[in-house]
This record gives sequence, structure tokens and C-alpha cells, in this order.
Amino acid sequence: MQQLPPANDFGATWSFLESGLDQIMNRLEEGLDRTRYSLLYSAVHNYCARGTPAQPASTFGSGPMNQRTATYLIGAELYNSLSKWLEDHLIKIRTQSEQYMDEALLQYYTKQWGRYTTAARVVNNIFMYLNRYWVKREIDEDRKNDVYDVFTLTLVCWRRHMFEFVHHNVIAAVLKLIERERNGETIETSLVKNIVDSLVSLGLDTTDSTKSNLDVYKEYFEAPFIQATEVYYTTESERFITENSVPDYMKKAEVRLNEEQNRIEMYLHESTQKPLISKCETVLVKNHSETLWDGFQSLIDHDKQDDLHRMYTLLARIPEGLDPLRVRFESHVRKAGLGAIERIDQQESVDPKTYVDALLAVHRKYNELVQHAFSGEPGFVASLDKACGEFVNRNAVCKKSSSKSPELLARYCDSLLKKNAKNAEESELEDLLNSIMTVFKYVEDKDVFQKFYSRLLAKRLVNGTSASDDAEGSMISKLKEACGFEYTSKLQRMLTDMSLSKELNEQFKDLVQQSYNTGGSNVDFNILVLGAGQWPLQPPNTTFNLPEDVVKTYDRFQKFYQNKHSGRKLNWLFQSCKAELKTSYLKASKTGYTFQVSAYQMGVLLQYNNATSYTYEDIQRSTALTPEALNPALGILIKAKVLLLTEGEKVGDSGSRYDLNFDFKSKKIRINLNMPMKTEQKAEADETHKTIEDDRKFLMQAAIVRIMKTRRVMKHVNLIEEVIMQLQSRFKPRVSDIKKCIDILLDKQYIERMEGAMDTYSYVA
Repeated sequence: MQQLPPANDFGATWSFLESGLDQIMNRLEEGLDRTRYSLLYSAVHNYCARGTPAQPASTFGSGPMNQRTATYLIGAELYNSLSKWLEDHLIKIRTQSEQYMDEALLQYYTKQWGRYTTAARVVNNIFMYLNRYWVKREIDEDRKNDVYDVFTLTLVCWRRHMFEFVHHNVIAAVLKLIERERNGETIETSLVKNIVDSLVSLGLDTTDSTKSNLDVYKEYFEAPFIQATEVYYTTESERFITENSVPDYMKKAEVRLNEEQNRIEMYLHESTQKPLISKCETVLVKNHSETLWDGFQSLIDHDKQDDLHRMYTLLARIPEGLDPLRVRFESHVRKAGLGAIERIDQQESVDPKTYVDALLAVHRKYNELVQHAFSGEPGFVASLDKACGEFVNRNAVCKKSSSKSPELLARYCDSLLKKNAKNAEESELEDLLNSIMTVFKYVEDKDVFQKFYSRLLAKRLVNGTSASDDAEGSMISKLKEACGFEYTSKLQRMLTDMSLSKELNEQFKDLVQQSYNTGGSNVDFNILVLGAGQWPLQPPNTTFNLPEDVVKTYDRFQKFYQNKHSGRKLNWLFQSCKAELKTSYLKASKTGYTFQVSAYQMGVLLQYNNATSYTYEDIQRSTALTPEALNPALGILIKAKVLLLTEGEKVGDSGSRYDLNFDFKSKKIRINLNMPMKTEQKAEADETHKTIEDDRKFLMQAAIVRIMKTRRVMKHVNLIEEVIMQLQSRFKPRVSDIKKCIDILLDKQYIERMEGAMDTYSYVA
């Protein structure tokens, strides 16, 4: 059995340890049994821990420092001998490495590194006592900066005596191997991985031997690797893009970027990701960005969504890479929208549904493109919104009238919500209303939409042609969500008035039924009592004598309402009333026809219960209607051949005569004669636009007063900017109109000009 050397004999101790180091470093695969390991450990322990100094104590002085100094010298000799042995061992390995090159060198290097580091851990454990006491004391007292724990010492020695001499060839071999892989060859990636791991392990923190850093890895591998990557992809990309199309180049760049990402995950250190991917993005994308931008228009013209998405993902990698695409996308969408409306504008009259569908088709197409090709990126969403705002508010149709878009949108809404044979299912209608809100979002003159929508809603409710109360409520809720409570308050009150009127009618019908049972009138009478401030209804512009047949019921309701609501005044809007008249004089129908007429037409026709022929003057005298109201009513009756013009050339001529047509025939039993004339519709639209202009003046004046009351003093330019900002959610006020409103308020002395500063206004309290 092998014996431990004497503790105070360094030569014998080192000779014993040296034979152990040789076995560990060169023949570890033969095995190191526990006994041999324990003897080596004990040899180190006994030598370092012995009480007798290696040299006379007087050499180092006397007193309590003697033992410490002696221990220092003992540990230093052992540490230095180990360091020298490691140096000699590594020189042998280095010398052998000179016969290898390229991949063979990497095979040799990684094999030796693996054996060396495995053995180094065993050596570190054997010299653990040296680490705990002598090395620790040296480091704590900072005797020497060149002292490390034994395992770190083995790495330092590898770096000094092996790596420093072979790193050029090793790194060059690694870079060649990676280039071969980029060229499509299959390589042994574990070789690169092992080299990378060894470089990371060689990074040492000189201020703390227990810590490591990436200095060696970054200096010797990462820097040349990034440089080689730049050279490789610069050459490849320039050649490829000149020989291939933009879509093919983008596919190539995408593949290369994915390969580099996989390369990091397979065998590079994670810290390389940022500099490597950044360099690849610069070479593959940024350096060719202008070519990619130039190819954008062709892709969007041909709706190449996959290629557009690929272009988006590539250019999103570089700063400001998407900016030119957003500008070109906005221009393209604007042209597409304007073109779609130009094709519609060639028709004689613009159908609201066709108009809105054209706007929605463009928005739907490019919104889908934004969501899929551009991943819903906010910049492209903003570009889409800008383009849609342009072609919705400034297209060919809007050149005739700047407020045409909101008007047509309101009319399309009316056609959806109006009762007809083509009414959509509830779920489909909800989708259509949501589509309307999409267009509404882009409408600048939202006050125009509100005014037209309000009037059309009033017509639907008054005439009972609304398809669904739920749909009406849903649309108002959507408008409220988009523009706030104030925007829809009157619309909501209109629905409330209809509900209250229904209750009022039921109460009045009960009263009428009781009267009928006692011999009263049997006229079916339905009334709507509507708040004057909420409904966009105009007072009648003509006098009207109610026919005797309905006067009694009219008076009875007046009395009923006054009893119920004392002090309230009813203003009757006969121009909005309608009636149904049953005929009994025509032989063409056994059951008789039912005429659906306006109140004014009813006033005319009921006169024929007393005679069958009247002059124009007779009818005017009995109805008290002005020619502006009477002539359209008569005109429709003549056109439908209910009445015959027997004398005079045209309706309204003095002395013209109108006879009841006893030969009237119709395929329908119920005949609607209450049809608005085109001239009436145009007059109504003109009146609506005039109301809008008047309302805008009041809104601008109110905004100016509100701003000045808050700010007290403001410059002219700042005041105009503030007014535009406050009102732009309702409409976009013109600067010239704001100036006129300022002049009006100056005249009314709400504000005044500051003395010595004519461009500044102050509020007059």
C-alpha cells in the first residue's frame, strides 16, 4: 500500500502529488479509486497544515505572525508548483495541436478541453484545503492579484498557455464551419457549441475569481463572427436582389433571419442575439429598404397579402422602416375610395344604399388588409382612417354639396329602419347598423347627419313606418356611444314621446268608446302629442278648415287633453296628418276602395260627399288652403284619376273644375295617395340645410362665449384654433364663419378688442 510522504518534506510531497496529477490529467479514464484520492487529498492537507515551518522562523521575525507567515510560504510553494505543472502539461497539448487544422483542430481542441476541465474539477477537490485557507487568505488580504482558487487557476493556465496560442486557428475553423452551414451543408453543431461553451468558461473577473464574464467570448468569437456575418450577407443579398424579384428576396431574407435565430438557440450564447440579429437586419433589410419600398405598390395593386405581410414584418425590424409604407398605403386607399365614388357619380341620381355600400366595400377590403397583412399595426390603422376620412368627406358626390355624405348616410339608415318588404333579419340588421357606424366615424359634419336623421326618424315615427322599436333604440344607443348624450338626447326623447302618446291614445279611446255606446261618433282617431322642443317638425304654412266629419272628435280630444294637462297648448300640425277614406260610390269594387290620403287631401275629398263637381275657388274656399298647399294635394288626386280636370288647362287655374270620377278603377284595394312630390322633398332638404347653417352659427357663437368666459383674454389666432378644436367632433367650422361670429359678438358686446392690441379680445362680463 502506498504511503503518505512526510509532511515536512516538500520534495517528497510534490513528487507524490505529481504522480497523482499525471494520472488525473492524462489517464483519468483508467479510474481514480477512493483510497488513492484520499491519500492525495491528505498529502495536500498534511503539508499545508503542519506546525513546523518550512524555513526557520527567525527568517520571518518572531511573535504571533510566525505561524501565519510559514503557512503562507508552504501554500505558495505548493500553489506555484501546481501552476508550473499545469503550464508544462498544456504546452504538450498545444504542441500536439499544431498538426491539426480546420474541423480536425476543433475535434482535437474540444476533446482536450473536455478532458482537461473534467480533470480540473478533481484536482480542485484534492487541493480543497489549499483553497480554503491559503488561497482564501491571499485573496482576502490582497497579497497578490494573480492568485485564484485551484479550479480557476486551471482555466487561467488554459487561457495563457493553450488558448492564447491557438485561438486564431480555432476561431477561423469555427467561422468556416458556420459558413459551410450557411451554404447549405450539414455540420456537427456540437463542435461549435463546445467551443462557445469553452470561451464562455474562460471569461474571468480579475477582481473576483469566483465570478466570470463574457470578455473572452465577445472579443475572440462574437466580434469576428458578427463581422464575418456582415460580409457574408452583404455579398449574398446584393447578388440575390439583382437577380430575383422583391417577393423572392423577401422570402430569402426571412429564411436567413430565421436561420440566424435558430443558430443562436442551437449553439451560440444568448447574449449574441441582439448584435447578431441587429446586424442581419441592417444588412438584409435596411440596406435594401428603398428597393422594398419601391416594390410595395405592385404588391398592393395585386392584393398580395402574404408578400405584404412579409414586407411588413421585415421592415418593422428597422427604425422608421414602415413610415414610407404607411404614406403609400394611405394614398392608395384614398385613390381607391375616390375612384369607387366617381363610378357611382356617373349615375343620374345617387342612391344612398349604393353610395354607402361603395364606401364600406373600400373600407372593408383595406381594413381586412390592415388586420392580416399589417397585423393591425396602429400606424396603418391611422393611415386607413385618414384615407377613409378623405374619400368619405371629399369625393365626387361631395363636390356638389359638402354635406352630401352625412345626408346620404342618414337616408340609407332610414331605408334600413323603415318598414318594407325587404327588411333584414334582426341579426343582419344589427350588422348593417354597425356598418353604418363605421362610415359615421369618418363623417366630419356629424351635425348634418344628426339633422337629417332626426327628421327622417320623426317621419318614421309619425307615419308609423318604423320597422322595429328595438332597432331604433339600438341605433340611437350606437350614436350616443359615438358622440355622447347631448347628441342623442332629442332622439331619445322622441321615442319617449311615442310611448307616452300610446298611453294617451288608449285613455282617449276608452273615453270615445263610452261615448260611442251612448250614440257618439265612430271615427277611428289616433293622436300623437309630441314635445315641440324635441321634434324637428315645422308649423303649418297654411290655414285649414277641418271637415265636419272630424270636428267633433277634434273638439273632444282638445277638451280631454286640457282636463288632463291644464295650461298646455296644442299646436296642430295638419300637414303631417294622414287619413283613410272608405269609398262606396265606385262600381269597380264590390267592397269599395280605401284611399290613404293626407289631411289636406281628406279635406278636398270629403267635400264630394255633398256634390260631385267643384271649381278650384269652391275647394279653396271650403278648405281654406293656400295654393301652395292645395295644388300639390289636387295634383296627386288628378294624376291618380280619382278626380278629373274637366275645365281649365292645369291644376290651380282660376275657374278650373274638378269632377269626381265614377269610373275609377285600380287593381289594389288600398290605394296610397299620400305621396310627397319631388319638389316637396327638395324644398325639405333645402330647409334642412338652412337650419343646419343657422344652428352652426349659434354653436360657434356659444363656443366663442364659453371660451372667452373661461380665458378672459385671448389672441385672435388662438381663439379660432380653440373654437375649431371644440367643435370638430360635430362639424369642421370654416375660419371665415368663425370670424363672422366674432364680429357678431363684438357688435353685441359679449367681447371687445383690447386697447393697443387689435388682434386680442377680452370677455365683457
